[in-house]
Amino acid sequence: MTQPPAPLEPHDHGMLDVGDGNLVHWEVYGNPEGKPALVVHGGPGAESAPRHARSFDLERYRVTLFDQRGCGRSTPHASDPAADMSVNTTEHLLADMERLREHLGVDRWLLFGGSWASTLILAYAERHPERVSEIVIPAVTMTRRSETDWLYRGVGRFFPEAWDRFRTALPEADRDGDLVAAYARLMEHPDAEVRAKAAADWLAWEDAVISTEPNGRRGAYSDRPSDAMLAFVRICSHYFAHGAWLEEGVLLREAHRLAGIPGVLIHGRHDLGSPVGTAWELAQAWPDAKLIVIEDSGHTGSDTMRDEIRAALDRFATR
Repeated sequence: MTQPPAPLEPHDHGMLDVGDGNLVHWEVYGNPEGKPALVVHGGPGAESAPRHARSFDLERYRVTLFDQRGCGRSTPHASDPAADMSVNTTEHLLADMERLREHLGVDRWLLFGGSWASTLILAYAERHPERVSEIVIPAVTMTRRSETDWLYRGVGRFFPEAWDRFRTALPEADRDGDLVAAYARLMEHPDAEVRAKAAADWLAWEDAVISTEPNGRRGAYSDRPSDAMLAFVRICSHYFAHGAWLEEGVLLREAHRLAGIPGVLIHGRHDLGSPVGTAWELAQAWPDAKLIVIEDSGHTGSDTMRDEIRAALDRFATR
C-alpha cells in the first residue's frame, strides 16, 4: 500500500498586518536559502494549503504561501457578514503581495498559481516586472468580463439542467439579468440561511462545470467546511461582479510588460469553464512564454499536468 506523504511543516510563518483591519496569514517552506517562489491560490476566496508547496523541489526553493484577504487563516474571514468587502479588491491584494515581499526580504521571486491566481499573477507581474524572475501558470484565466459571462452563462449550453437550477435559485426578478451580481447581493443578505443556500447553489454549478473532466471529482467545490464555502462564494461573486476592478482586456493588452520574464502556461484541453483559447491568446502576446496544452486534463488537472508543472519548476530552479 502506498503511504501518504509525510506532512509538510513551514520553517517560518506569521500574520502580516496589511492595513484596513486585515491580517494576512503566510508561511514559508523549503530551503531558507533557496530560490524564492510565491504560490498564489485560486478562487478568489479559496485558500493556500501545504500541498501546494509539493510541486517544488524544496531543497532548492524557498516557497511562500499566503491566504488572500478574507479567506483561509487570514482575518477577518469573509464568512463573517461583518467583514468589510470594500477593502477586498484586486488592488488591495496586489499591495498585500508587495508588502509580503518586502516583509520577507525577497528581491525577486517566481510566481506560481492557476485559475484566479493567474489573473493576480499577471496583474502583479505587469505592475512589478522587476520583482518577478519567472512565472508558471496551470489553468490560465484573465478574469475578463467575457470569461466570467462564459463561465456563469455561456457554458450552460453544455449543462442546461444544472444551469437552469443555478439561474432559478435566484429571486425571479434576477433570473434574466446579471446572475453573478445577483448572487453577490444574496451573499450580503442579513439572513444566514439565505447566504448559506446561495453559497450551496453557486458551488453546485461550479461542480457541474467540471463534472465531465477526465479527473473531475464529485463535489470538488462544494466539499468544504461551511465557513470556507461562505467565504469562497462571497469573495468570488464580489470580485466577478466587479470585473475584478480591471479594465476589460487590460492584462492581455499590457502583456508586453512581461517581456524578459520566462513563463510556462499549462492548460487542460478539456477545461470547459476556462477554455484553452485564453491561454493561447496570452501566449501569442507574451513572447517569453511557452504554452503546453494537456490532452488528458481539464480545469482540475491530471498527473500529466502535475508532471509538466514539476518539470517547469525544476528547470527554473537553477536560473
